[in-house]
Amino acid sequence: MREQDPRDGESGPSFPVPPTPFKGVSQSVDAGACFEWLTQGWTMFIAHPGIWLGSSVLLLVCITAISLPPLFGQIALHLLLPVFGAGMLQISRSIAEGKEPQIAELFAGFRHQAGQLVMVGVFFACGVFGIALLAMLLASSGLIGGGMVGSVAGLSIALGSMLLTGLLVIILSTPVIMATWFAPALVYFHGMTATDAMKASFAAGAKNWLVMIIFGILLSIAAFFALLPVGIGMLLLLPIASAAVYASYRDIFPGA
Repeated sequence: MREQDPRDGESGPSFPVPPTPFKGVSQSVDAGACFEWLTQGWTMFIAHPGIWLGSSVLLLVCITAISLPPLFGQIALHLLLPVFGAGMLQISRSIAEGKEPQIAELFAGFRHQAGQLVMVGVFFACGVFGIALLAMLLASSGLIGGGMVGSVAGLSIALGSMLLTGLLVIILSTPVIMATWFAPALVYFHGMTATDAMKASFAAGAKNWLVMIIFGILLSIAAFFALLPVGIGMLLLLPIASAAVYASYRDIFPGA
């Protein structure tokens, strides 16, 4: 009879070894990294322009249809933006991994992590509408104050109120944007909860504030020109910007 080996009771490593859970840890990148992100966005666009243009047309049609009801439509749109954003990111990932992208991937966020993506949209909608309401209240109070004095003085007060209101809107919008910028990617690709994803996104934005400001300015300028020819330029900007955001997420979150 074989003597019992003392090692028999020891539990050895189990295979396959499970991967280390993704914690959403971010790293700092150079300020010029945003130009590389945009370059990668353009490269991914020209790799499959037909898929991107089809996805952009379909996305714009969906956005238009959802936003038709005056108030409810706007609320629903803001709730679903992270869900559609996850779909655009999925198309980007398929191209980056050398797979054949599909237009149907635009709706991937509705099939995977939809609840948490909508929760990101809830935070985004609350932030956007709250800031807009505050801006309206401040602007109206400034105009009322301006009407109580002479026309020239009233105009000066109104302009000053508008400038202060605009500055306040920018300041208040910054944390909302930082918290929701990378959140769809973190929720969709890594299964993070909306709260954890927004915390990680905010931390990444704070750590890379300079490059994110430059990136945001470049995208804002591009959006201004894209909207000029009846918005036709958005068919080009949407895919490039989505792929560039995917590139930024891969760059800032190691192991993503």
